Order: sequence, then structure tokens, then C-alpha cells
Amino acid sequence: MSAPHAVRPLGTTTPGSDSRLPPRARVRSDARALSLDGVWRFRLTDHAPLDEVDGIPPFAVHGSDGADWHDLVVPSHWPLHGHGSPWYTNIRYPFPVDPPHVPDTNPTGDHVRTVDLPDDWPATGRTVLRLDGAESLAHVWVNGTEIGWSTGSRLAVEYDVTDVLRPGTNTVALRVHQWSQGSYLEDQDQWWLPGVFRSVALEHRPVDALDDVFVTADRDPVTGRGRLRIETVTTAGSVTVRLPETGLEARISPASPAHLDVGVVDAWSAEIPRLYDLTVATDGERVRMRVGFRRVEVVGDQLLANGVPLVFHGVNRHETHPDLGRVFDEDVVRADLALMKRHNVQAVRTAHQPPHPRFLELADELGFWVVLECDLETHGFWEVDWVGNPSDDPTWRDAYLDRVRRTVERDKNHASVVMWSLGNESGTGRNLAAMADWIRQRDPSRPIHYEGDVDGAYTDVYSRMYPTLEEIDSVCGTVTMPVHETSGPAAGARQRAKPFLLCEYGHAMGNGPGMLAEYQERIERWPSLHGGFVWEWRDHGLRTRTADGTTYFGYGGDFGEPVHDGVFVMDGLVLSDGTPTPALADLAALWAPVRFVRTGSSLTVRNLRAHADTADLVVSWELRVDGRAVDDGTLDVPPVRPGSEATVALPSEAIAPRRGHRAHLTFRADLRADTAWADAGHAVASGQVAADVVAVEPVEAESGRPGRTALPVSAVFSDDGTLRSWRGVPLAGPRPELWRAPTENDRAAGQGSSETVLPELTSGRGDESVPPSADRWRERGLDRLTHRVLSLETDGRALVQRVRSMPAGSSTGIESEFRWTGDDGSLRLRWTTVPIGPWDCTWPRIGLHLELPEDLTDDASWWGTGPHESYADARNGVEVGRFTAPIDDLGIRYARPQETGHRPGLHELRLGPLVVAAAEGHGATLPGFQVARHSAQQWSAVGHAHELPASDRLHLYLDAAQHGLGSRACGPDVLPRYALWPRQVALDITFR
Repeated sequence: MSAPHAVRPLGTTTPGSDSRLPPRARVRSDARALSLDGVWRFRLTDHAPLDEVDGIPPFAVHGSDGADWHDLVVPSHWPLHGHGSPWYTNIRYPFPVDPPHVPDTNPTGDHVRTVDLPDDWPATGRTVLRLDGAESLAHVWVNGTEIGWSTGSRLAVEYDVTDVLRPGTNTVALRVHQWSQGSYLEDQDQWWLPGVFRSVALEHRPVDALDDVFVTADRDPVTGRGRLRIETVTTAGSVTVRLPETGLEARISPASPAHLDVGVVDAWSAEIPRLYDLTVATDGERVRMRVGFRRVEVVGDQLLANGVPLVFHGVNRHETHPDLGRVFDEDVVRADLALMKRHNVQAVRTAHQPPHPRFLELADELGFWVVLECDLETHGFWEVDWVGNPSDDPTWRDAYLDRVRRTVERDKNHASVVMWSLGNESGTGRNLAAMADWIRQRDPSRPIHYEGDVDGAYTDVYSRMYPTLEEIDSVCGTVTMPVHETSGPAAGARQRAKPFLLCEYGHAMGNGPGMLAEYQERIERWPSLHGGFVWEWRDHGLRTRTADGTTYFGYGGDFGEPVHDGVFVMDGLVLSDGTPTPALADLAALWAPVRFVRTGSSLTVRNLRAHADTADLVVSWELRVDGRAVDDGTLDVPPVRPGSEATVALPSEAIAPRRGHRAHLTFRADLRADTAWADAGHAVASGQVAADVVAVEPVEAESGRPGRTALPVSAVFSDDGTLRSWRGVPLAGPRPELWRAPTENDRAAGQGSSETVLPELTSGRGDESVPPSADRWRERGLDRLTHRVLSLETDGRALVQRVRSMPAGSSTGIESEFRWTGDDGSLRLRWTTVPIGPWDCTWPRIGLHLELPEDLTDDASWWGTGPHESYADARNGVEVGRFTAPIDDLGIRYARPQETGHRPGLHELRLGPLVVAAAEGHGATLPGFQVARHSAQQWSAVGHAHELPASDRLHLYLDAAQHGLGSRACGPDVLPRYALWPRQVALDITFR
């Protein structure tokens, strides 16, 4: 076999050997297959070995004995099994930018195993060896014969090994290099994880096999009639096609594509993923497929699916798992997809490579719109001003076309795939244009996406990542700013005439993102804006352990990488272990398929679905008074057609005023029956509105007003007027607090600051010369307030303490008044504070900090907003009610400790024997609360939770306000209306 020797693997732009078979669709076949997954022998060297003789390394012939060989399960990444280390970079290449060359120090894994062919393995036909994924270059030998090599880590490759197999025992050897010329095309924002991480198999190809099948299942959205276009590659003279549900049975010729009318069929959509069982067969092989009939098309500035606008409520999804890396685990992936569906996620962009093929079968089955992305990113060339970028270098053309062919051919038969994406962050150039041209010829049924085509020269949609709200309005409405373009107004006009989507927005890094509601409002306002994909689904943390066995999720730099991008890989809506963050609940509320609007004694139910009515849902109501449920019932809502609404009368018991302080009506739309992704009773939508009450005397409404009662003897104050204990419960504080542990959005500066300039004056970009908020806060000493008592007065009825709080080295600060009153049943505090000095930055928070005994309680119960945390610009999906949770569950264990657990609108908080109540009025506002085992200063001093000191107390924060979250880690800053600027505040608090 001479072809593999034509080009040596490393140091060339060639994507692989000529011995590779043409790419083809992954289908379910009755052809025999033999999995090679399991235990292989493995050795790792730190360079590309020089032990080859005429291209044959000794281990490929003589086996894998010796002390440097170990057992390794395939599929796997060898750094996750104790061989070498993971490496994380976002943009930078972890090696010199010297294309197509890579360093001599190049971790290389040799894999070898024997396989016994079954005695009844067919003697006729052919046998192919398939590798579904190996990072980044894999060289193959069978029985000592060199078979070939290939790059393209997330792309399948097949070789014909018929002539080198023998009856009985055979030896298969793989040599995998971590770095190769292919690495220049795989600079995605993720871990570099070498290894054979997808399956390896031998597959028998019988005589007259179906070597490829391409089925396009079109449906006319007007008539509902379906049509199959079937293209096959086979040596057989005819092919049989059966679609039993429609009565279709036909024999077609493989010489040219067949067009078959199947009559009226149901449409496939993400909302109703209707699939039909199709068989395509020759005398040698039968292929079973599940097809969905739908039409995706671009009409003017509209992207249509089944004749109606296709709006993506989606997430970007990398393949990542804390223990497995990119190794596929169906149980994990199915659980992830079910979790997405339960949170109203209906679309996935496969950032930034083709997923495991089983993922797409699940997407077909469960219902997801998929933008399938090619395994291509050259982002590291941005660091060198795109000099030498392969995207416009003719010597890389074959590598680009090879990648897009292998992407499209493998996954072309899936109903869920509604758009092809050329890749991500690879600049622009003639090779990307050639990819688009090839797709148009091969599959004209799907539009083409690529965000980097800023002038719209070769794509069908206009795509942007992290646009400002002002940019969206300018693209979709009145033109007020230049579109992201390089060729002038004509290119801008061309882009504005296309469907517009946000391939990345809402960077979910740490606590955040904020302002998702503002993006959703524009998605619903502008017809040409077809939604988008939040970045991203899951944190990429890798489970690791400290020397003493403490488990944590590692990020960049935790594995000794000489250059890395730190915590930037932890940017998911769910944590590394799959725990949902409040951001996911925030999205679920915004993307709910049903919306409720109460008008007087009636309720309007709006169906926001595009393809399904509401017959599968039960609408109910619940009345809460002072947070407690007092009545409930169901509503007789007729099925509401897609895009329509229905109005029904509310029962008298739902709207009759009840005695109490606060009342709320909560509406829900629950699943009527079990689905593949949720049980009956799961709420797909909910909404809450204020209800009427017959007012009663507000509890503690006069809290803290001067002269009400004498101070209780059970309150013990120190000489300076600080509360030390209340009814035997030791307390320290309260002290004014301005600091919060910075969020990732506080720490970073993906876009400019809105603190020094209005977003409207900078097209929403802000002032990019201004450091991150956390830097400004630290420079001004907000993390280190010192306190000085200005005065202390008492008249037996009230204790009044005035305190000045200032950062060290600063002339600015705040002045507070603590006015204590009460009796033996309650202790009341009226706290007011005003800023002093020339403040020139926002505050993280303004509130009070109390320290409580660590063993006071393990649980918190409260009447206020919940169940999860929320902030000024991220408060969707929370309701007013009464909730209980363990102290340790009040906050989210983000990869790097940061602000978490804030719940605004507090009426009452119970911590064991201590009850903290709040009232509004007389200038006071309801506070937010936070309870944790560490202070904000302790959180902000460490990089991982396990580095926190042992806890010896509880920390209670009662905040008059907190700064918003924003998305500045990789997007816009906190909008001015959600920013916390220095101002006067007041709180009325009662301890009882």
C-alpha cells in the first residue's frame, strides 16, 4: 500500500492520506460490525518517535510489551487517565504560530490491541476500519501494514483493510499526535485533550452494499404533501424504498436521485418532532432511517421552517464532561437534552464541531433545531493580526474542503440539522467561500451560516456574536450605526436584507448573564431577528483532587499549563457536574411557550409556539396570601392554536380580596401527560401577578420609628453601640457593607464600561478604556471599609448610633444612622445611610453585614422572592412565596467563588431561633438577603472553593440594593438602569 507514504503526516497542509475512503452518511445498517472499544495497550512519549523503519514502528508488528506500556480504555483522552495533562487556551495557540509546523516536543500516544475476527465473519465483500474521532492526527497500521493517516479530530475517517486482515487474530495499531497541522484549524475555546476519544470499529461492507444514502424529506407547508429525494451509492442495480406509514414502497435506480411523492405527512419541528421510519435496501444491505419532513428556507429577511419564522431559543453546546472530556456517554447526553427541554431550550449550535453522531439521533427524537458546525477555528491567528491565516491561503484549500465534506456527508440525513455552519472565528477568505460553494452544490436544502463572513459574501444569514442592544436595533430597525462590515454601505445593506441571528450572546460565565430580558424583548420585537444561542451550555471543569483528596473542578492553570486562559472555560448555564444555575431558570421563564396576561377578572393565555397548540397543557392558578397558598384550581382553557391566544374568566375565589399584607396570583401551564423529557405536571410556563387584599395592620410597619417603645433588656450592646446579642443569640454587627465578591462579569472587560459614558453614545459598546468594575472597586477600597462611631445617644426609648465608614486611604465613604427601638418581643432597627465625598464609580452593594453563630441553624426559611437567587437585571423566573433551603444550597458553587445567593424583596427570614423581618415605607425599601458560611472578602480572596478557610460563623447580608450582573466578561456591561450608583438608602429591620 504505497498511498500512505506519498505524504508524511506532520509538517504539511495535507489533511490525510489518499487511502482514506470517501466520507459517507452515518446510518443504522444490518451490515456486521465489530467494536474495537475496550482496553488497549498504550504508551506516551513526549515527542514524535523516531523508531519507524520504512514507516512501520516496531510496536505495530511486535506488540506492546515493556515497562512503558500501560492499559488504557478506548475511547478516552489520555490526560484524563494519568498520562500527561490537559491544557486550556481560549484564543492563543499553545505552540508557536508557525504553520503548518508544530514543535518537536509533541505528546504522542501509541495504542495497540489485538482483535479476533469471528469464525463466521463474511469472506465476501470488504471490511473497513472506522475511527470516529482522534485528536489531532491518527496514523493507522493493521498487522504491521501502514494503512493511512488523517487529521480532523472531530471527524470520522474510514479505511479499507480487507487485504491486510487475516482469519483469527489481527493487530491494530494507532499512533496519535497531540499537535499536528490540523491543530491550527482546531483552536476552539476548549481543552486541548488528545486521544482516541470516539469509537473504533471494523465494519463489513457486503457485496452490493449501500455505501451511501442521502435522503431529503421535504414538506410543502401549504399542501402538507411530503416528497423524498433519495440518492444512493451502490453497485446494486436497484434499490428498494419503504415508508410503511404512508404506504410507500418503490424500487428506484441508483443511477440518479429519485423523487418520490409520499402524500400528506405531518411536519417535523422541535416542538413536535414527528419521525417516520424509512428503510432503504439492496440485496446486500438494508439501512433503517428515521426521517422528519420539513422545509427550511430563506425568504427575504425571514428564515422559515414549515412556512413560519424559525426563532432559535438556543444554547451553544461543546461536548464536555468533567470525567470523560469529549467521550460520549448516552445517559449523560440524554439527561442534558431532557434538562434543556425542561427549561424551554429548543435549539443547539454544535460549538464548534460536529457532535457524536448519536447526539443528532437524540436531537431528531426529542426535538431540537440544530446549527451544525464544521470542525474549524483558527482564532489564534487573531493574536498575530491574522497574518498567515489558513482561511485565505490556497495551500490549505484541500484541508478546508476535506473538513466540510466530512461534516456534511456524515450528518446530512438528520431532520434536526437545519443549517450548516462553516466553523467559527477563522477570519475570512477564499477557502471559506469554497466551503460554502461546495455545500450549496451538495445540499441546497439548508442555509449556510458563518459569523465571520462580515460582508455577507458567501452566507445566507447575517450572524453576530455579543452584539449590543443598539446594534440589534440598528440592524433590524432604523439604521443608526454601521453594521459590522469591511466593504462599505453596500455590504451593510446586503446583510440587513438577510435573516439576522445571534450565534453567541448572554455569556453565562459565573454569576450571570444579566439583561437576557432585553435581548428577548428585541427577539420578539423585530421580525428579522431569529433568536440566538446563549454561550454556553456547560462549564468545562475537569474533576481533579488536591493532595489530601479534596475533589474540585479544575480550570485553566490548574494543571501546570505554561500559558492558559484561566477560568474563562467555566461559562455554562449548568455547572461542570450538570447542576443548573439560576441563569437557566432565567432563560426558561423568558423562553416559556405560553404567556399569561390578567385583565381584571379574566386571563389571556397566549401561545408563543410556532408549530404546536396547547392541547398538551393544563392551565392552573394558585392564590398566595403573605406567601402562603390559600386556594388553587384549574382553568378550562381550550386548545390555543400556534401564535394565537384565548381569554377565559377567572373564578371568583381566585380574584376575591383576602385578608393579609400581600397577595399574588400564580398561573402555570403544566404538561398533561408524560413526555420523553419530562413527567406529567412539569411546568413549561408560569407567571405571577399581584392580587387584591383586605389590608390588615402591617407587621412592624412602624419598625424603627423613634420614640415607640423602650429598648428591650434582652438586647445587649457593646460600649460603642454595636449589637452583641439578642435574646441569647450572639451577634456581631450589623456593619455597613459596600463589597461583594466580584463576579466574572465584574472582573473582566469583554466590552467597554457603562460607568463613564452612556451606552447610547457608543453604540452600546461603552468606554473600552475603563478597567473592569472589580478593579475600580478595589482601587477605591470598597473591599476594606473601616468604621468610626461618630456619636452614641440613648434616652431609654431609643439607642442612636452614627457611624462613618470609609476605605483606607480614601476621603470618600458613607455615613449611617442606626436607630434601635423595641421591646422584649422584638428589636427594631431603622438604618439610613448617605454617601459622602466625590464618588466616581458604582458600588457593588449597599447593605448591612451581620455575623451569627455557625451552629445557629443549617436551614433558612423566608418569605420573599425565590426559590433561586436573582439580581436587578436577572430576575426572571422568581416568584414571591415562602421557601426553605439548606444554608449550603442558598448560593451556587461557581468554579471561582463569587457573589451568589442574593434574594431581593425580603419580608421575613427565619434562621433557627432568629427571625428577621423587614418593612417598606417611610423611605425604606425591602432588602435582599444573603446567608453564607464565608464573607464576601473571604470569597474574593481565593480561586477555588476548597481554598476557603474552615467556617466558624454565618454571614448574613441585608442589602438595600446590589449592582446588576451584565455580561462584560464577553459582552456588554451592566445597563445604567441596573447599575448601583452611590445614593441614600434606608432599611427597617425587626429581629424577633
